[in-house]
Parts: sequence; structure tokens; C-alpha cells
Amino acid sequence: MPGYAQDKDAYLRRLRRIEGQVRGLQRMVDDDTYCIEVLTQVSAVTHALQAVALGLLEDHLGHCVAEAIERGGPEAAEKVREASEAVARLVRS
Repeated sequence: MPGYAQDKDAYLRRLRRIEGQVRGLQRMVDDDTYCIEVLTQVSAVTHALQAVALGLLEDHLGHCVAEAIERGGPEAAEKVREASEAVARLVRS
């Protein structure tokens, strides 16, 4: 079971809201909206996606990684490595 299972509905709501924001961006470009206004909305969508990513990472650490560490063994090291790589990807984006 994924670490975000308890919050799945909330994540889906947030992602649907972001999807709507992206559609709004498409309309803005289609309507030739001023560049700065479009960039402002792109920034808002980016921040919203980053918030989802951070929430998922927190859930992963608190559930998947914590359980693997509790059990010990090679799976624990693998989960820590996965989490570290995920953090690296988030930092680069």
C-alpha cells in the first residue's frame, strides 16, 4: 500500500485543481494574454505541483521508508536510496 493511501482523495483533488490551472494556461495563450500574466500562472502551477511532490515525499518517508527501516535488511537501504534520489530530482527541478 502506498504511503499516500490515507490522503489519496486530497491528492487527487489537488491534482485536478492543477489540471484546471493548466487548462487555464492554455486558454491564456490561445487568447494572447500578456506574457507576464501567463508566467505568473505558470509559477503558480509549478508551486502547486511542488507542494504535491513534497507531500508525497513526506508520506513516503513517514510510511514506506520508516517501515522498511523498522524491518531492517537490504530493503531499508534501498528505500533510503530511493528517497534520496527523489529528493535529488526535486532539487534539480
